[in-house]
Parts: sequence; structure tokens; C-alpha cells
Amino acid sequence: MKRTSFAQWPCSIARTMDLLGDWWTPLVLRDAFYGVRRFDEFQQALGIARNTLADRLKRLVDEGLLEKVPYQTEPVRHDYVLTEKGRDFYPVLLAMTRWGDKWLAGEAGPPITVHHLACGHDTHAEIVCAECREPMTPDDTRMRRGPGFPPRLAQRPDVEERFARQE
Repeated sequence: MKRTSFAQWPCSIARTMDLLGDWWTPLVLRDAFYGVRRFDEFQQALGIARNTLADRLKRLVDEGLLEKVPYQTEPVRHDYVLTEKGRDFYPVLLAMTRWGDKWLAGEAGPPITVHHLACGHDTHAEIVCAECREPMTPDDTRMRRGPGFPPRLAQRPDVEERFARQE
């Protein structure tokens, strides 16, 4: 069955999910942040099928989140290194971790803690406004059409209604 592509949808969440595609991709990125760099290390850490891992790594390289860097020539072998675009995914993983820690952790508590080296504390992600640094919540934020919203969709009654609910 062919899946629907969200790559051209006027929604950054849909486009991101189109890139991620499945549950393995964020886990591959998570392990890259843990310092995993080699195919066999990813495969062992995740217990993922080799063909599935090869597909996910290729997609992440093609999309510019990982870069293949040769570390051996005979035979050619590569490290998979996070690019700037890949490193920019870190806050997404931290937000997912915070939500999972709050809603899915058992009685023993979160399985992993985030330690901030700069201040020396265990902490969690906090979403704050880039302008005023205040926390952002659904009660004090609204979604509005941005400059990249397709004009052909802006006039549709369902779209107008969706954004009118936000005002």
C-alpha cells in the first residue's frame, strides 16, 4: 500500500512527519545524538533489520540530517554524522522525551534524564517564546497563516474556519 505524502502540505508538522515516515527514524536520530555513528552500531543498538536501517540512513543522508564520512577505504565504510540540520532536530527529541516522561514513565520514573552541562542540573525541555522567553502553552498561543501558506488554500471555507477558531 502506498502511503500519502505530506511533503507539500502547508503544515510544518505534516512535512516533518513525511520526512520521519515511521518510528525508526527518530530512534536513529536519537542514537546519533548518543554518539552512534556506524551502521553496525545503529543495527546493534536498535535491533532494527539491516535493510530497514539502510533505508532510514539513506533517507536521513538524502534529506541532509546526516552526512556520510568515510572512515575506511578497503572496503569503503562510513560514519553517519549529524549535520547542522540534524542537530537542529535535538529540541524535537527533547520535547518528545519530556512528554513521554510525564505521561508514559512508570512508577520508577523516567528511564533517561537530561543533564545540562552548563549549569550542572538534570532538567527537561521547556518551550518558550523566542521573543519574550515566557513559556508557550495552547492557552496563550494561536496558529496563523504564515507567508508560505498557499494562496489557493487560504480562501477555502474549511481553512478560513480553522484559522477563525484561533482568533
